[in-house]
Amino acid sequence: MSGASGGAGVRALENGVVKHETAMAAAPAEIEESVSPLGEELGVLIRARYPVIYIVSWEEPRVERHLRQIAEARGKQLYVWSVTSGMRRAGAAPAGRPKGLSDPIEALDQVMEHKEPAIYLLNDFHAFLRPVQCNIATIRKLREAARALSDSYKTVVICSPMLELAPELEKDVTVLDYPLPDAREVDGLLRHICAEVAEHSSVEINLGEADREALIRAASGLTLQEAENVFAKTLVNDGRLSADDVSTVFAEKQQIVRKSGLLEYYEPNTALGDVGGLAQLKEWLRRRSQAFTEGARQYGLPAPKGVLLVGVQGCGKSLCAKAVSREWNMPLLRFDVGRVFSSLVGSSEENVRRAIAVAESIAPAVLWVDEIDKAFAGTSGSAGSDGGTSARVMSTFLTWLSEKSKPVFVLATANDITQLPPELLRKGRLDEIFFVDLPDPADRREIFRIHIAKRDRDPAAFDLEGLAAAADGFSGAEIEQAVISALYDAFYLGREVESGDLVASIAETVPLSRTMSEGISGLRGWAEGRARPASSAATMASVAPRRKIEV
Repeated sequence: MSGASGGAGVRALENGVVKHETAMAAAPAEIEESVSPLGEELGVLIRARYPVIYIVSWEEPRVERHLRQIAEARGKQLYVWSVTSGMRRAGAAPAGRPKGLSDPIEALDQVMEHKEPAIYLLNDFHAFLRPVQCNIATIRKLREAARALSDSYKTVVICSPMLELAPELEKDVTVLDYPLPDAREVDGLLRHICAEVAEHSSVEINLGEADREALIRAASGLTLQEAENVFAKTLVNDGRLSADDVSTVFAEKQQIVRKSGLLEYYEPNTALGDVGGLAQLKEWLRRRSQAFTEGARQYGLPAPKGVLLVGVQGCGKSLCAKAVSREWNMPLLRFDVGRVFSSLVGSSEENVRRAIAVAESIAPAVLWVDEIDKAFAGTSGSAGSDGGTSARVMSTFLTWLSEKSKPVFVLATANDITQLPPELLRKGRLDEIFFVDLPDPADRREIFRIHIAKRDRDPAAFDLEGLAAAADGFSGAEIEQAVISALYDAFYLGREVESGDLVASIAETVPLSRTMSEGISGLRGWAEGRARPASSAATMASVAPRRKIEV
């Protein structure tokens, strides 16, 4: 970590001169207990007398409460500064704007002139640290303050939602990413709200332990203010607070996604029961439905990383992405890689990092990367086509897949495996690779039943066995279109649709398995031994290419 350089000799701490490594741990135990474990590094930096600390956070009140705890424990004063209210003691009401102290240079002068031990919180000070001509004096003054404060018991803490730092300050300022509230803090907020509204008989609180955990998990990734707002919104909407309000929490997260402009938020309106076939894939997903809970963490299970679905077009890969979101009760984000590419050098890579940061900020979530083979096609020849931008974007994404610690489940789909980079297929980046083949007779029967029932018809009135046999080699999407086409024909004739209409519609359709039989055979050859079948292994036999002989 970078910090201000002090004078020669042994560096002094607030607990005295360091003579042994254990002197660093001499702080009273109650300080660590009063400070959030995720933010305890801030207390360590202050005790170690880092002169200028830059906290990247939207939560000014939460940072101020944390600093107040540290200041009280260390016997210091806490002062808060902003350009509108000037310098004031924490907790005191702003008394107008004191003359001079609203100016950043005057504020830093006062920090240097104060004699008593103190912490100074400068809110939104980033605007004065940008590397522009008008900020030269402020940047220079902060460097002088950092040098002066290194020999005192005073600390300057800058709080800003974004990192803006002139190159001259890189060795004088320590940057700290302040974490979002963890489950313990959100749980404390929820209990506080429940206790406050318990007095009102018109408000119903119906939260068991499992329901409470589901609501807290849904609110993960929100600031405390956002979580408080959305909990209040649920109470105003229906006068109750229960696990059914998870959808309201997701709506709040949808606002975060929309503001980013790089991800799309999808409403989870498809269940796994709406997906025909793919029994092994659906069972794999169901077995991991509880892997994001506190019980799974206590059991020692890591959060699932993701899966890659490779296979024939129209067989339900994208539908599974929508279904798993509803099955796991998690928000679904679609990552359109085309949106991240920009003409400015370095902007594309930054856009990928921003999209990843948004996904992690509302975790747990499902990140759907549709047709990843087309999104990252041509990365091997990227240096000659786009100056290496595609390769760098892919590298950024792959590195994140390997190192991500937040519970973001990546569900990627692909049709053309020849376009996939080998780095994506290795274990460790994704949990499993599934091959999605054409449906077998039993799966086709189930798909017909789903689509007939979806159009408000009774599947029992149709010859599902005959329809499944007639649709040999059809994908799920082709079966759906056959049902829709038969409905059009029957509607035109002014009567109810029948099994014969469906058989006629099937006969008029040339399935993809015939027009692209060579490509599908190549897919199956690649999947053999490289990927798990999403359905029964017998699926391939029903549409396997016939052996050609000379008669």
